[in-house]
Amino acid sequence: MASTSDNGFRTRLGRVRGLGSAKSGGAHWLAYRMVAVLLVPLTVWFLISIVRLAKAEHADAIAWLHQPVNAVLLLITLIATFHHAAAGMREVYEDYIHGKLARLIAIGLTNGAAILLAAASVFAVLKIAFGA
Repeated sequence: MASTSDNGFRTRLGRVRGLGSAKSGGAHWLAYRMVAVLLVPLTVWFLISIVRLAKAEHADAIAWLHQPVNAVLLLITLIATFHHAAAGMREVYEDYIHGKLARLIAIGLTNGAAILLAAASVFAVLKIAFGA
């Protein structure tokens, strides 16, 4: 019978070998899911906005971004999207790149690219939103 500490989820072989939960990763998993849930309404809002602006003049698009609600929602969408993408790629790297150094390099490059692209996007939105 399984002990109460492992809640009966470990196999007999796992109990013998001492293998089981690493007791970490739950917070990352939850954060990843929360960002994904946040992105659903933001993506719907963004797509509706883009469809409405598709045939608009340049000045209308600029006026749309001058509205504080639109600028803030777009900034949140951008930051959440880059964060979610980097976290997703990290999961892929952890699953499929078996060399520790290669995995760390891939994760570092992806995080760096995500930060640079997010910063450039945020800068562009703020520049337009504040009328520069």
